[in-house]
Amino acid sequence: MIHIRRNTVLSAAILGLTIWLGGCSADLLPQTAKLSQEASTAGSAYPSISADTKEEMPNPFGDPHAKPSGGREVIDQPTKADILAVGPLPEMSWGNANAPVTIVKYASLTCQHCKRFHAETFPELKRAYIDTGKVRFILREFPIGRTSGMATIALRCAPPDKYLELYGKFLNQQTAWVSQEVRLDPIFAVAQQVGMTRAQFDACRENQGMIEGLKWIKDRGRKLGIIGTPNFFVGDKLVKSVLTMAEIRALVEPQLQSGSPASAAVQPQ
Repeated sequence: MIHIRRNTVLSAAILGLTIWLGGCSADLLPQTAKLSQEASTAGSAYPSISADTKEEMPNPFGDPHAKPSGGREVIDQPTKADILAVGPLPEMSWGNANAPVTIVKYASLTCQHCKRFHAETFPELKRAYIDTGKVRFILREFPIGRTSGMATIALRCAPPDKYLELYGKFLNQQTAWVSQEVRLDPIFAVAQQVGMTRAQFDACRENQGMIEGLKWIKDRGRKLGIIGTPNFFVGDKLVKSVLTMAEIRALVEPQLQSGSPASAAVQPQ
């Protein structure tokens, strides 16, 4: 009887852990390493991180679930104007700027579900809606963890016409560069594949203006209610899960039929 009870408790504990890990703010790190890493970044906007090179590097991306002192302001039911507000950095977007529907994806480069969406769903989304001028697709950086933060900084240093290619390479090659500690050489090895030199990569890490811009994107995402990755806005509807193509069609088609134009990007208040 005691043996059965212990097995039941153990099974329940494993089930609970599986459900907890299911949210895709999960990195590819071992769970104990991930918890240790996120705890060290919580509550600090620019914690120093020590890579295997023993360099101290800025990391503008803390734990998305950590509330700063005084609480976090979240916009209740953000409008399209709220969602499309732009900050110091240009939007990374594809498709017709005046498309009737806008999809915004918030992504972390270490997120396995982001990888799956990019590999399985994005190609069809691009063919059916982006390339046909029906959807404007915006990709916004929401790095979770130090390793993702450093890779994101490198990603933003890529030429705009190489951004999506490098984004895909970081996702597809996650197992080659994601680790408990920030390892510069494996991250650079991916960036190098689109023509980035080591000098450009190293200079990128010192670009405080760009880092501040990336921090603005993540902070703005939190204000809009983003809590993990991938999270999407389809029009003004927030979806906090991985979208399938069938779900995208169900969200996009009614907006196309209504003929409501997409709101123009505006400066935030």
